[in-house]
Amino acid sequence: QVQLVESGGGLVQAGDSLTLSCAASGRTFSSFAMGWFRQAPGKEREFVAAIRGSAGVTSYADSVRGRFTISRDKAKNTVYLQMNGLKQEDTAVYYCAADPSGLLVKKKPYEYDYWGQGTQVTVSS
Repeated sequence: QVQLVESGGGLVQAGDSLTLSCAASGRTFSSFAMGWFRQAPGKEREFVAAIRGSAGVTSYADSVRGRFTISRDKAKNTVYLQMNGLKQEDTAVYYCAADPSGLLVKKKPYEYDYWGQGTQVTVSS
C-alpha cells in the first residue's frame, strides 16, 4: 500500500515562509518523480513543482518560480516544498503526488498515480 502524507500547512501572513513535507511509505520512492499541486476553492488542481531523477531535476509553475523550492531526501523518503514570499493567491490545499515512471517531469494531475490527502495553506494579508 502506497501512502503519501503531507504536513506543514497552516495560516501565515503575506511575505512569510512555510515548508511543506510529504512522507512516502509503502515502496521505495527514490526512482519516482514527485510533484506538488494545489487547489483553491472553485478552481482546478494546478501544478506547482516537481522533481525527478538522481540529479534532482526540477520544474516549477511560473507563478511560484523563484519563490518556491522543491527538494527531496531519499533516505527519509520525503519531499519538501519550501515556500518563501507567500502571497494571498498561494492560499490553497496543497497535495503531494508520485509518478512511478519517473521518466519525465509531469505537470498534469492525471499523470500521477498516488496522492496524499492534502494540507491547507492559508495566506492572510
